[in-house]
Amino acid sequence: MTEYQLPARRRLYVMRHGDVTYFDETGRAIDPDTVPLNENGRAQATAAGAAFALQGVRFDRVIVSGLRRTVETAQRVLAASGQSIELEVQSAWEEIRGGRLAAIPPAEVENAFLRVFDGIVPEDTRFLGGETIGELLNRVLPPLDALRADLTWDSALLVLHGGVNCAILSHAITAGGRAFFGHLAQATGCINALDVGAAPRDWVVRMLNYAPPSPLHRDTRNTTMEMLYAQYLRYRPRG
Repeated sequence: MTEYQLPARRRLYVMRHGDVTYFDETGRAIDPDTVPLNENGRAQATAAGAAFALQGVRFDRVIVSGLRRTVETAQRVLAASGQSIELEVQSAWEEIRGGRLAAIPPAEVENAFLRVFDGIVPEDTRFLGGETIGELLNRVLPPLDALRADLTWDSALLVLHGGVNCAILSHAITAGGRAFFGHLAQATGCINALDVGAAPRDWVVRMLNYAPPSPLHRDTRNTTMEMLYAQYLRYRPRG
């Protein structure tokens, strides 16, 4: 009998950036491309780095989308885990792109926020009048395949965004399929762990939405889009 060889797999840690504030104290919207981490987001990133340090996790590659909130999160994770690694930018992994809210008919705004990520989302669904889910998958999945094809790393950290993470996690959950599960919660500063083998369908979903310093999510019962809609209602211009 041939001796069984355990499959060899590599580890992908996929994080969402730390918490940010999209409106200033005057109610003015802050450019999402340049918005920095807020105090809570900085604490989340540092806590994630401490969690990696506690387990002795070392990264071979660290990849960010290039937007400020992912760069700041990765820098704080590396500082707290005692690692010095040059960040790589993968702009294809920037967050799903919305359109102009003012262009959405008033009667459709609530559904645009609250129904866009319901269940298994059809590819022709537009995010706030902007990019479709299919367009998001078209730009997220090819660089993920390229990362897997690079055999020079064993452990990589990706610091990205909620929508992009859902695309990657949905791909992993369906063992390399093309799907988008909108109901996968991604807390700010959370960590997901995915293992990848040599075969294209060899995905193991090891951990989802671990969020130090609040791993049990005790005080959170709302989705990201619900909270964004509440902020929109609070700060939207009044006629």
